[in-house]
Amino acid sequence: MGIQAAAALLQNANIKGFFTGRISENAAKGVCVPGLNCYSCPGAVGACPMGALQSFLGARPFRIPYYVVGLLVFFGALLGRAVCGFLCPIGWLQELLDLVPTRKRNRFRLDRPLRKLKYLVLAASVILPFFVARTPFFCKYVCPSGTAAALFLAAADKTVRSMLGSLFSWKLAVLIALILLSLFIFRPFCKYLCPLGALYGCFNRVALYRGSVNESTCIGCGKCTAVCRMGVDPVKNINSAECIRCGDCVGSCPAKAIRFGFTAGKEPRIIVKEADMKNVQ
Repeated sequence: MGIQAAAALLQNANIKGFFTGRISENAAKGVCVPGLNCYSCPGAVGACPMGALQSFLGARPFRIPYYVVGLLVFFGALLGRAVCGFLCPIGWLQELLDLVPTRKRNRFRLDRPLRKLKYLVLAASVILPFFVARTPFFCKYVCPSGTAAALFLAAADKTVRSMLGSLFSWKLAVLIALILLSLFIFRPFCKYLCPLGALYGCFNRVALYRGSVNESTCIGCGKCTAVCRMGVDPVKNINSAECIRCGDCVGSCPAKAIRFGFTAGKEPRIIVKEADMKNVQ
């Protein structure tokens, strides 16, 4: 969590903006950060990749956003969903809420079908508007980061407060629903709604930062699967599109058979005697 807190602070280092209600206009705002961090947040020092991507929707004449797409591919090919696990402020917020002692329901009947919803959100609210409405649908109607940014701005500027209307009420309801869900389900936004997570998940199998399981040392105890709050079975599919590279499975493995890194999967296979496995158990 320390890395997530540091990443959130670095992406929102314009601290005075939270008190003045003024959005930073420095040159760094032209550069996209890896995670979902709204450009309009008064503390933001960079641009959100989803917001930047959708900003091209209203451009006249229409331009293909090579720069934004290139950065998304770069982040995805380098880190995959490790961005979600360590660099996204919205992910960090959900993990803080998960610390509240409530009865957690990370595995339930509709969990698996709902995982596909984020791909629908990516297609319907980010990609499709390119060809149909030319509207930043996700930023306008869904994004919790944008809603949080509006709350910070409204708190510091009465002019902004006077401009909030029914659309903001809708987005606030979405944010509150996500906060409440986060008390009972681990990272519900990441699992079910985030188009950025859906996009990065497509790179998990090929990203340079990846996971590996040494089959020679794995004892099949199932502890890694039991501890995974994203519902991944690391032994069967450690580079699943759902894995956020949090490392919980690494810490739970008594045989030290799981690892994540830029060289994961390249270690030599080690043959362990049956007697040694029993000692590990």
